[in-house]
Amino acid sequence: MLSKLSSEFLGTFWLVLGGCGSAVLAGAFPNVGIGFAGVSLAFGLTVLTGAYALGPISGGHFNPAVTVGLWAGGRFPGRDIPAYVVAQVVGAIVAAGVLFMIASGKPDFELGRFAANGFGEHSPGGYSLTAGLITEIVMTFMFLIVILGATHRRAPVGFAGLAIGLALTLIHLISIPVTATSVNPARSTGTAVFVGGWAIAQLWMFWIAHGGSTRGWPRLPECARRRAEARHYRTGMMEARDAIGEHDDADRRLEPWRVYLHRRRHACLLLRERSTLLPRRRMQHPLH
Repeated sequence: MLSKLSSEFLGTFWLVLGGCGSAVLAGAFPNVGIGFAGVSLAFGLTVLTGAYALGPISGGHFNPAVTVGLWAGGRFPGRDIPAYVVAQVVGAIVAAGVLFMIASGKPDFELGRFAANGFGEHSPGGYSLTAGLITEIVMTFMFLIVILGATHRRAPVGFAGLAIGLALTLIHLISIPVTATSVNPARSTGTAVFVGGWAIAQLWMFWIAHGGSTRGWPRLPECARRRAEARHYRTGMMEARDAIGEHDDADRRLEPWRVYLHRRRHACLLLRERSTLLPRRRMQHPLH
């Protein structure tokens, strides 16, 4: 478990340092700033590289909304959610601290918004609370849809990290003017700790928005599928019992032993075939 938490800490650290660092240090650099497009690409690249490097260890969540979303989809144990969220938030705060020490090395340094998320007068485009709430809910929901689809067992193997990174890039291109794009409450918390004031006061919205976007929606089709597979398995068990027969003792006395073993073997093969339909619970990460 320690290796998984360390992976989540490091991955979230990399996400905040790479994404927010590009916004603070290079986003508006005189004359040659990378702008919104560059910042969006930086966030996508951090998730893409982090997913391939750290995904095999912890699943590569780096985001409390993703952790809760995978649990809602039946792919992550609920008992591990608190530990994952704490590791992600701590990683984001440490990354923001490192970024603050780097940025403050400039002689004319001013903290400014420090890539913090906000709405109203603190929105980059002046968007209202309602607009910001809708944006964060929809963008987080679509991000989870991409993650759940790209990491499905029927999806092409090895391409999930690419799809997730590009999806996050697109999300930032859409929503940076509205809230400076969160879709990750740990990322919002990390920068808000150093900005303080208005950033802390508006932080609640980003935790609520991401919780609302993950609560139960993806779980409904997953639950229906699991119930159908369970019914199918129970039906297979009944068929296997019928194949063995209700009068084993009589069969054992009256039928030749070769016939009896043949019927037993047929029943075992039937049970094995049915059992392969049950999903195996394992840690889901973008490389699967």
